[in-house]
Amino acid sequence: MASSGIIKRLDETVVNRIAAGEVVQRPSSALKEMIENSLDAKSTSIVITVKGGGIKMLQIHDNGSGIKKEDLDIVCERFTTSKLEKYEDLSSIATFGFRGEALASISHVAHVTITTKTEDSKCAYKVQYRDGKPLHAPKPCAGNKGTQILVEDLFYNMSVRKNALKNGSEEYAKIAEVVGRYAIHNSGIAFALKKQGEGGSDIQTLKDASARDNIRTIFGANVARELLDLEIEDSRLKFKAKGLISNANYSVKKCSFLLFINHRLVDSSPMRKAIESVYAAYLPKHMHPFLYLSLEIAPQNVDVNVHPTKHEVKFLNESEIFEKLQQAVDSKLLGSNTSRAFLTQTLLPGAPVTVDDQSKEPTTCHDSSKDKKIYDHQLVRTDSKERKLEAFFCTPPSEITNPSNEEKGNDKKNCDEVPQRVEIQLTSVLELREEIEKNCHAGLHEILQNLTFVGCVDQKYALFQHNTKLYLANTHEISKELFYQIMLKDFGNFGALRLSNPAPISELAMLALDNEENGWTVADGPKEDLAKYVVNLLKSKAPMLDEYFSIEIDEEGNLLTLPLLLDNYDPLMMNLPNLILRLASDVDWSSEKECFNSFCREMASFFAVPNERMFLEKSANSEESSDRSLTKWTVEHVIYANVKSQLRPPNKFSTDTSILQIANLPDLYKVFERC
Repeated sequence: MASSGIIKRLDETVVNRIAAGEVVQRPSSALKEMIENSLDAKSTSIVITVKGGGIKMLQIHDNGSGIKKEDLDIVCERFTTSKLEKYEDLSSIATFGFRGEALASISHVAHVTITTKTEDSKCAYKVQYRDGKPLHAPKPCAGNKGTQILVEDLFYNMSVRKNALKNGSEEYAKIAEVVGRYAIHNSGIAFALKKQGEGGSDIQTLKDASARDNIRTIFGANVARELLDLEIEDSRLKFKAKGLISNANYSVKKCSFLLFINHRLVDSSPMRKAIESVYAAYLPKHMHPFLYLSLEIAPQNVDVNVHPTKHEVKFLNESEIFEKLQQAVDSKLLGSNTSRAFLTQTLLPGAPVTVDDQSKEPTTCHDSSKDKKIYDHQLVRTDSKERKLEAFFCTPPSEITNPSNEEKGNDKKNCDEVPQRVEIQLTSVLELREEIEKNCHAGLHEILQNLTFVGCVDQKYALFQHNTKLYLANTHEISKELFYQIMLKDFGNFGALRLSNPAPISELAMLALDNEENGWTVADGPKEDLAKYVVNLLKSKAPMLDEYFSIEIDEEGNLLTLPLLLDNYDPLMMNLPNLILRLASDVDWSSEKECFNSFCREMASFFAVPNERMFLEKSANSEESSDRSLTKWTVEHVIYANVKSQLRPPNKFSTDTSILQIANLPDLYKVFERC
């Protein structure tokens, strides 16, 4: 028998790294811990920014209570916490964290930077951490109340774990799942999730939105309209439950089960199976429901210290609580099953898309239906002489006709001639153009190429028709993507919109800083200094801005021109101050590709048809508004005409409600036949 080796005490670094690997299994598990810390800090706004699926960069920014300066030295050490003092406190724990391992674990497998400010602190403090230890004393800096945690190069020292992770898009999907679940449960808190360098957010919930509203935002209208309220309370078992569950009209191939016990996101396979056994009597075979449940159980009946990730809990009277939940769910479903609804609204995509389809230019396929007899209910009217939606509203004719040259005038600016087209060979621009093509949804592209514009519903939405289907389109989101693609397509070849009077950048920056929505605080420094910084930055970039984007800035720091993106279209000039501030603060000037991407995104947001105040009236003295181009005529004949001819719709348009199918003529006939 071989002799045993000598038992040695493991090095503390090895011990900490092994423990960290149990708590932080992937980017989404690190984010879960940080979100719970933000919630413990009473935050009302949480913003998450991600790069490379969270492996390259994962940042969370909240407006909570912050961390005291004197605590920054030990905040990333193991077993340091403000939420637990003795073991007996576990029986009444009311916070998410209690072991003091989350930040410590993250700092042992990543590079961590914490920037924080408390209510009574005059400034924020920033500290970098490695292996649980600060690399330097807290450095004072500008910042708002709350905490920002920046996690970079996750698993840089654990190559096997890093290589075993999924690709960036799959890790980002898991991050989105975590953020979505916490956003639904914490309906009084605003959540935002976005990728670094992109203007919009993939998840955006409002502070005053309800759980049902957030489900609609994240999972879609199909599930939100089929939800039933569930509420139970049992004093003997010392628990109460509330939530939203789908009725018998809704079913999917995979169960969505969002479970919170004492506000902690957990998994419980036995509970899910118990509830699904009730649905088996109501849903088709192999189909499943949507479930969101929040259970509050007496803390002394719950053991939260079961797993390092805290995703499992144990509690007393499990079988009895499961039975109560089954009875409540059965009662709800029994009451909702007296009649079935037949709704025709569906989310896109309309046509299936394969990976190969997205890499090719869309082609026109043979429509076998043309060889068949066409019945009356399959006919649609697309004759241009037919009346449009506006004919049924009391709308002044001037708003739906092409404005004359006299109305357009030239009091604000004139358009320089477009120079001879230059072929751009910059690798970064070519890569961004290629990404647009690869991300193009072939089914949606075919629909948009052959759309027939119906009319504007209101300031935000428009209707268009394709074959026998009617679609509701978010004009703001669609136009933003259109202008982003135009910025890249015409890169280095823009005409110029010349302002009638030079616009001082310093004054524009001051106007933006005076706007409360931009979040300036005293801690950010004097507005005059920030405005001066904006002027100096944009002046230093002036040659590049002029060459690539036809944005001319003179030596005095005045803005003279903007790029001409579409004929007969002017952006809202009232948004120019915000654009100037965002070009200085939100554009990544350090990297060529990220710079061009973020710059084009910001310009696209500026040019996009706004969510509000789209259709402007003439003033009382009959003088035309400077924002005269935002009319219904412009939306139809400029925006959607170019959407039809130029836009490569991204895949996200098929799921984020930017385009919704709201009616299909044959389906409507089927509904009428049942009546």
